Amino acid sequence: MAVAVLRSRALAGVHAPEVIVETHLGSGLPSFTIVGLPEAEVREARDRVRAAIQNSQFDFPVSRITVNLAPADLPKESGRFDLAIALGILAASGQIRQQRLNDYEYAGELALTGELRPIRGALAMLIGAANSTRPFILPAHSAAEASLVAPDRVLAASSLLAVCAHLNGQATLTSPTLHLNAQPPSCPDMADVRGQPAAKRALEIAAAGAHSLLMSGPPGSGKSMLAERMPGIMPPMTDSEALESAAVLSLSGQFDARHWKSRPFRSPHHTASAAALVGGGTTPRPGEISLAHHGILFLDELPEFARHVLEVLREPLETGKICISRAARQAEYPARFQLVAAMNPCPCGYLGDTSGRCRCNPDKIERYRSKLSGPLLDRIDLQIEVPAIDPDDLQAAPSGENSHMIRQRVIQARQHQLQRQGKPNAMLSSAELDCHAQAEPAALDLLTAAIRQLGLSARAWHRSLRLARTIADLAEHPAINRQHMAEAIHLRRMH
Repeated sequence: MAVAVLRSRALAGVHAPEVIVETHLGSGLPSFTIVGLPEAEVREARDRVRAAIQNSQFDFPVSRITVNLAPADLPKESGRFDLAIALGILAASGQIRQQRLNDYEYAGELALTGELRPIRGALAMLIGAANSTRPFILPAHSAAEASLVAPDRVLAASSLLAVCAHLNGQATLTSPTLHLNAQPPSCPDMADVRGQPAAKRALEIAAAGAHSLLMSGPPGSGKSMLAERMPGIMPPMTDSEALESAAVLSLSGQFDARHWKSRPFRSPHHTASAAALVGGGTTPRPGEISLAHHGILFLDELPEFARHVLEVLREPLETGKICISRAARQAEYPARFQLVAAMNPCPCGYLGDTSGRCRCNPDKIERYRSKLSGPLLDRIDLQIEVPAIDPDDLQAAPSGENSHMIRQRVIQARQHQLQRQGKPNAMLSSAELDCHAQAEPAALDLLTAAIRQLGLSARAWHRSLRLARTIADLAEHPAINRQHMAEAIHLRRMH
């Protein structure tokens, strides 16, 4: 039979649409053609496949070879189709049996020697193919990663020859074993930070309720130091959160089993483009906000980012996802990240310093601060000032709480939220706030007065309620009282 049909998978965002790989050997002058909207990496498979077949001691057929990747209107990228194309050629030329071809799905990039190299997005591919019942044959490294989703549906192969031996019944491929890190990686300790009790309290509240945070203060006040220690006080990831985060990292080839169940901490430089931050490209790829899914996105020197770059954060901060649209392709990625940002009060950083070092004029300060739009600031839950550290605090021995002590309170508060509503307080909708963020009349009166006097928006009303609910959870109070609300309003507005 001169035709062979196999199944593989493409990647479209976090989805994995099925691709039928059809191989036909026909008469005519020898040629090798791949059709079905292949991109450059797929077209280059012709040379990789030819060398891999020959170096695996098979005969490369001297025929007119046509490979069709269906559906034809779905763009195909990367070298993931190499294995399926090579097997199709061998099956169509009668060098391997066809009886078991349809029992599996195949993905893998071939080296010229016939060895199988890892592919990007194996874990995401298994999640996207949840409705399929066929086992997947994958390169060994990619199979170990994909086994997090369905270990009984993944077979690991080291080479094209090993896959052929399995299909011919001469050997058997086995499921991989993934050794996950039992101990989370060590994080810097909060006890290293001298002074700054108010900032530490703000970080504890932000970690407990998954709230966004903006810190403003002079250079050397410890803003970056505080942000780097926030992963150490975050609650552990659930299995579903860890799997979602790993799937996005897998799409960029950045998944590392050693960091399993460790919340991502992404810190892009302020020269990053909008596409680098939210994702994009001719073939859409996830950006920093998606790679920080269920983790922290730290933006240092926030006003130094281009204004149009910062504005693209507004929608994902609200929705927890980003939809990237191009002329020929669309992709949607999750982006439930926790924004932590730091900035100076003025371009030189010393506005309000008692030494009078600041020489910035009002226009210069206004231009600096205007890079942060009102709608963006309105979406940041906590906005605090981090003052310069007192020299006496620098000389004193560390006496503050360590990360472990703070983390225990954060975990307890997060457990209250999950038991009550099944999600962190920062993700509560307005209807859920009415049910779960019950406040005493005095607390609501205080919030109403603050909204009127400070000219805050309706969004600020809801975010203040979410923040007060987290403060009440840390205090183990069933209802929000006036003290909780006062602290929430204070943390919502920089002076």
